[in-house]
Amino acid sequence: MAWDEWEQLKTGAKDRGSGRMQLNHLADPIDGSSSTYGDLKVSDSDLVAIGKEAHSLYDQLWNKARVAQSTSDSAAGDLAKQGFTLGRGLKHVAQRWDDQLRSLLDACAQISNHMHVTKKIHSGDDGYIGRQMSSIDTLDAGFDDRAGEPGEKNPVYYPKKKH
Repeated sequence: MAWDEWEQLKTGAKDRGSGRMQLNHLADPIDGSSSTYGDLKVSDSDLVAIGKEAHSLYDQLWNKARVAQSTSDSAAGDLAKQGFTLGRGLKHVAQRWDDQLRSLLDACAQISNHMHVTKKIHSGDDGYIGRQMSSIDTLDAGFDDRAGEPGEKNPVYYPKKKH
């Protein structure tokens, strides 16, 4: 890159104001269309709907996926007592089914519970961030105020000499 080209790029960036930090802003699309790409928005109704679906799935799994558990355990025990190796195999399969079902039920419960509280937990985040940014603005404004003329020394540390 040539020096002149670099200088042109710097000048162009300065003219556009792209050297400033921008928070919570998505640049306007070049083609002039309106786009919300990049915005993260979730409404309370979305979270509630996801939570309800997870709870519904939990209920269905609890009611329907455990139906054969006692029957499988009983059949496995009977087959094992009669000397069939199939009894041990059926018991192993029934145990694995129960382990996987418990894992799935736990996941559904976590999703349901998480969706119920997510909106409440994060609702204060926007306010907190706004307060923090406001305090930064206040602090920043303090640096713009001068107590005296620039370049003069503090008389406490640099008393004026008498001639």
